[in-house]
Amino acid sequence: MPSPLFADRPAPQPTERGTVEALIDMTRRLRGDMDAVRRDASTDGDDTLWRWQRALCDLAVQQLNELSGHLDQLRTGRPAGIPADGTADDGAPGGAEACRRTADEAAVGGVGSAEWNLLTDEVRWSDELYRILGRAPESGPLPLDELPSLVFAEDEALFTTMVTDCLIDGRPMDGELRLVRADGQLRTVRLTGEPVLDTDGCTASMWAVVRDVSALRRGERALRESRESLRRERRTAGAEERLAAELREAVLPSAHDSLRLARGGAVALDLAARPLSSPSDPLSGGDWYDTLELPNGEALLSVGDLTGQGVSAASCLAMVLGAVRGMAMAGVGPGALLAHLNQLLETSRRPALGSALCGRYDPVSGTFSWAQAGHPAPLLFRGGTGRALTPPDGVLLGATTGAAYEQAEVQLLPGDLLVLHTDGLTRTAGADGAGTGTERDRLLALAPRLAGSRDARECATVIAEEFGQAERAVDGCVMVARIG
Repeated sequence: MPSPLFADRPAPQPTERGTVEALIDMTRRLRGDMDAVRRDASTDGDDTLWRWQRALCDLAVQQLNELSGHLDQLRTGRPAGIPADGTADDGAPGGAEACRRTADEAAVGGVGSAEWNLLTDEVRWSDELYRILGRAPESGPLPLDELPSLVFAEDEALFTTMVTDCLIDGRPMDGELRLVRADGQLRTVRLTGEPVLDTDGCTASMWAVVRDVSALRRGERALRESRESLRRERRTAGAEERLAAELREAVLPSAHDSLRLARGGAVALDLAARPLSSPSDPLSGGDWYDTLELPNGEALLSVGDLTGQGVSAASCLAMVLGAVRGMAMAGVGPGALLAHLNQLLETSRRPALGSALCGRYDPVSGTFSWAQAGHPAPLLFRGGTGRALTPPDGVLLGATTGAAYEQAEVQLLPGDLLVLHTDGLTRTAGADGAGTGTERDRLLALAPRLAGSRDARECATVIAEEFGQAERAVDGCVMVARIG
């Protein structure tokens, strides 16, 4: 019934703050209007009709309060980890199966009413109450003393307390119970009721309004379980990311250190490296670089990229670096080293693929001997210009059995700059998959700036700054060797 308190109020204007804000404003206005209707409800006429109208008003106010809460959650945005398209795995809480169950319950849900006359033992149920409780109308309504047979065992004490307080103490009852239908299905209902007193103030009957809230409660449980599942996944992912980072830091040389190989009191080789991480893929980490001064006075230079992510990739990286260093210390040449490394990856417990470049620099002869396994060729900068070296044959590590890797040599001169990198260095969000073409040209175009740099560390910084500004698709790294 319309309220005179709001009859002369102009129609509210639609909000301009967005659809969700408009819904929130509308819900609040409806909440106020419903309060006014409840205050204006007249007790004239049929008491049963009046009680029914007031109970419906109470239920409407409660549902509007719940709707307002849901809209507030919607306004704050979806929880982290929920796919942007709203899909969910069928096996996860809140998945397709849970949605189907919720839809089935919503179809059954509704609002029913009942009244038990304590003087005449007459019982009246609405048609909707029969549907909520799954009871055939021809079976008739249950007397009050038989109603506990429908109540879930763990909720019987609560139901007894509510009914006793209502009949003995004359208190209104309001609470949620779980009921077991005749077909075995469990339903959660909101039970609201009051005693009806006779002229002497004694309880003559009890009426109740029953609302099926099963779908609502199941949805709330599914939401809580989904949020908890997302929190667990985030904690697990964070722990894995930290462990992988610790493993990489333990085996890779520090990016802040540089290796200076001296010969005859002068610097024969100045080395520096820089990693470039991908913020969009924090668990990636197969890119590696390594420098090592060998017992015969030569220097080992190696870079590579292994498949895999997280702890698995970091543990494989540790195995590969250990093998590379051990074979290099034993005097194994770059080509033979990659052949042994290919066999190692092929026969390991967790097979992996990878690209790699391994080289040895001899400061006495000035030669750089190197081999590659499906890896970008080094770039040689000399006299203010740069070019890519011609790569010897070599397939990806772990791709085939018994692979042979050719070895090449290049004569380096004082002042030359040798740049070794993984393909992730030039593979930004807009670059092609191989990191060639335009991105390779960008790297070669840095020749004038690299020629004016003071040392290898400054050269590595220039390259990292040039290719670190754009969003990275994958991890990458670069190593710079400057001939003294």
